[in-house]
Amino acid sequence: MSVRDEPREIPLEDPDEEPADDATELAGAAAEEPAVATEDLERELGQEMEALQDRLLRLQAEFDNYRKREARERSAAWARAKADLAQKLLGALDDLQRVAHLDPAKTAAAGVIDGVSLVERKISDTLAREGLTRIGEVGEPFDPHRHEAISTLPAASPEQAGLVAAVAVPGYEFGSQLLRPAQVLVYEQRSADAI
Repeated sequence: MSVRDEPREIPLEDPDEEPADDATELAGAAAEEPAVATEDLERELGQEMEALQDRLLRLQAEFDNYRKREARERSAAWARAKADLAQKLLGALDDLQRVAHLDPAKTAAAGVIDGVSLVERKISDTLAREGLTRIGEVGEPFDPHRHEAISTLPAASPEQAGLVAAVAVPGYEFGSQLLRPAQVLVYEQRSADAI
């Protein structure tokens, strides 16, 4: 029998015998390492979440302060605009008060009418400078977006049909905003049967 053919003896482990210290340390280290890594990761994520929550709260507070500041500034700007317009109308108001306090026994009707006409021009000019535009002129095409037809009149010719015949109450625009449509009478082409 050669050395190769000889049966080798394999030592059997005793079940009561404790495993070698090296194996225990390796197994323990392997088990502890993921636990430590998980704890570190949880701690880092918790800190990051707290930082993000703090940042979110700060941004919400900043936005709330911004909204409040914008509302205050818008309100202040609106108040200044109204005060500016009122100041521009004070001269016309003074004139109107003078006309209102005239002695009827000593004042001719023509003088009162002239005074009221002057006040009307002052107010109209002031508002026109601020952007108010009067709409509704005789002869312009009827526009249902800017005019309100209160009646119709027969058109003398087909070319007159659809044009403003008369303005009962003028309309006004402020910039591109319609404040009030003009109330107008409109020419209408009527057929011979309708007459």
